[in-house]
Amino acid sequence: MRIGILKTGSLPPAIAARWGEYPQIFSRFLEQADPGITTFGLDVDGGAPLAAPESADGWLISGSRHGVYDDLPWIEPLKTFLRDAVAGGVPVVGVCFGHQILAEALGGRAVKSDRGWGIGVHQYEPQDVPDWAARLAAPWSGIAIHQDQVVVPPSGARVLMRSEFCPYAALAYGPPDAPVALSVQPHPEYEPELLRALAADRLKQVVPQDRLQQGVESLVQDVDPTPWALTIMDFFRLAAAREHAA
Repeated sequence: MRIGILKTGSLPPAIAARWGEYPQIFSRFLEQADPGITTFGLDVDGGAPLAAPESADGWLISGSRHGVYDDLPWIEPLKTFLRDAVAGGVPVVGVCFGHQILAEALGGRAVKSDRGWGIGVHQYEPQDVPDWAARLAAPWSGIAIHQDQVVVPPSGARVLMRSEFCPYAALAYGPPDAPVALSVQPHPEYEPELLRALAADRLKQVVPQDRLQQGVESLVQDVDPTPWALTIMDFFRLAAAREHAA
């Protein structure tokens, strides 16, 4: 299986030197669930042209420091690409910014929330979880880093997970047993030490100090990327099986 990772933001140089950029981070994350997959990155925010949706078995949209409402030359083409992928049956996964722009592309709305910044380990409760995503049917703790969030889900989107801070924390699109897209607001691919490094670098310039400190202190709680890594790969495999049967 060949998964394209759409890089929509860059990490600070010192952090990228240690952990890699988003394509490398997501490759390691997905390989936990399937060591046999192949991934490749497209530097969308760096100006790389988007490939045809069918040139990969699936796509994953990374996080970003940008907002879906920013006037950037690649935002609208990316929305068009996502609509084309979904219409063509090519599975798409969005994480953080990817969650927001996927919702926007498919008719929802994401904004800079008046709830402010969500930073650190947040607890998420399962909602309308279908059988194929049964690994998400228990409460889950994950790392959040966002001020923007989805406030209006697209018509027909299923809410898989919510928190007090983020009511639409994970969405699935399409029929319950045949989803066409999947997205999540927190960062299941992040490890606590990465957030600590971000807090000492970029985040201290934009997040209120008290909120940032609370977020860093929350990192003593356990986080487990496994349910989301496995669920994302289950989603890609489900779509591949449908394509093979067709």
